[in-house]
Amino acid sequence: MSDQTASAQTGSTADALGPNAWLVDEMRAQFLENPSLVPESWRAYFAAGPGAVANGAAVATPVPIAPIVAPPAAISTGPAPAAKAPAHAPGHLAPPPAPAGLTAEPLKGVGARIVANMEASLSVPTATSVRDVAARLLEVERNIINNHLRRTRGGKVSFTHLISFAVVRAIHGVPAMKNVYTEDADGRPQIIRHPHIGLGIAVDVANADGTRSLMVPNIKGADEMDFRQFHAAYESLIAKVRNKKLTADDLFGVTVSITNPGTIGTRHSVPRLMPGQAVIVGVGAIDYPAEFAGADLSKLAEIGIGKTVTLTSTYDHRIIQGAESGLFLDKVRGLIMGENGFYEEVFESLGVPYKPATWFRDQNPSDATRAAVEKAAGIQSVINAYRSRGHLIADLDPLDAK
Repeated sequence: MSDQTASAQTGSTADALGPNAWLVDEMRAQFLENPSLVPESWRAYFAAGPGAVANGAAVATPVPIAPIVAPPAAISTGPAPAAKAPAHAPGHLAPPPAPAGLTAEPLKGVGARIVANMEASLSVPTATSVRDVAARLLEVERNIINNHLRRTRGGKVSFTHLISFAVVRAIHGVPAMKNVYTEDADGRPQIIRHPHIGLGIAVDVANADGTRSLMVPNIKGADEMDFRQFHAAYESLIAKVRNKKLTADDLFGVTVSITNPGTIGTRHSVPRLMPGQAVIVGVGAIDYPAEFAGADLSKLAEIGIGKTVTLTSTYDHRIIQGAESGLFLDKVRGLIMGENGFYEEVFESLGVPYKPATWFRDQNPSDATRAAVEKAAGIQSVINAYRSRGHLIADLDPLDAK
């Protein structure tokens, strides 16, 4: 294979991998230096073409996304081509040179790939829809689920698990959100209508040298799973990332991705959309509105102020319209609020033997004294109901047959 051909194929694969391309570059460099430095699955990927057989085991076949290209069938014996940022567009100001007395260091490896990815993202005309969603019911349902899991088989469900599953379910009602833009050989615009969802999960990884890297492995066929299967696939990917066990097959096929900057307190994000993806959903922090940060929690409860989560949908505006993105976020909101049997489906798949809580508006009569008495009486009624009829909802299955 000529260096020019290898370079072209490497570039095509990088386009298909999007933010994951840096990891393939890194693995390729290690493979060229010493094949024993990379896991067997990566050695098979680099040494043979997709679908080939290496050492008696079938090589994972990557599922490329737009543009539709095959991953490299072989690898150049020379050094891996360095990731290059595209030339600046006409009228685009070049960055200033290093100030006197300072030396600019060339970006290599992951840093250089990030530059190339961000430059490539500028070619995608995006727009962003934003929606604030009440998170109180989400909190309650998660507590019910985790309390049951803690008492039975163990495990834990996070807010991101539930929101990600709601995103997958919402796309059923707005199928345009999984379409991908591409072009034919003559540059004419085309659309790829994916039958299933490859949900990319953005994972921030802290490296030993203090730097951080982003990986986006994906759950293939996420729309065909119930919540229990989805949760297991999600956790399996996270374990692979943490244990550095990701394969090439885990990185191909992302059509929709989700990022959760809320884990570090970010309330609102507008992420970059890479070529070959339809939409990226940002999940902000789940918290009380900042203007109520110093308020008494009992007063907030009294006047019906609860925690919220901000969701963003950054989409390819060439094939997805603003109304579709807004409708998509509204469907996600509805599911998080318990519409369309969302939590019933989750509870059933996990074998939780209770009915989910339901959302309703708070009622706070102007006569505060009477309301307080009625509320106290209501609480006593609930306590008495648990004492006299609580056994009717008790989980008494010793084998957890569900």
